[in-house]
Amino acid sequence: MIIKTKCFGQVDIEEEKIITFEHGLFGFEDFKKFTIMFDNEKPDKICIHWLQSMEEPTLAFPMLNPLLVNADYNPNVDDDAIAGLDDLTEDNIAMFLIITVPSDIKKMSANLKAPIIINSDNRKGAQVVVNNQDYEVKYGIYDILTNKEGSRC
Repeated sequence: MIIKTKCFGQVDIEEEKIITFEHGLFGFEDFKKFTIMFDNEKPDKICIHWLQSMEEPTLAFPMLNPLLVNADYNPNVDDDAIAGLDDLTEDNIAMFLIITVPSDIKKMSANLKAPIIINSDNRKGAQVVVNNQDYEVKYGIYDILTNKEGSRC
């Protein structure tokens, strides 16, 4: 399936690369179909992925693996919040944090409070709110990413 994207131009996406978010994402509930993209031309920068809408070319969210910015990230999620994802295991779960990159890049942040959780076996996803009180919506990550030795970000 050929889709148009703002950041990547026209891209051919295979059906098995489409992830369905039954309830959409917070603030974007009308958009249900997404795919994960990254820039193949910059393999040294692969830590940033893009959650690209299949339905709206201009809708794409930068995201990254939470362990890159918080090695102890262990979200407490209600079972009801992930019930639609079916059986999650260590082998089929993928988790990402949506990041915000404002004009002052030093204020870049990750949303620890509302991760994206995906079952890679059935390609179902959900954005959930975690119960961890100490997880921030705007967790500063610029210094973390720029100070990592051997960082691929």
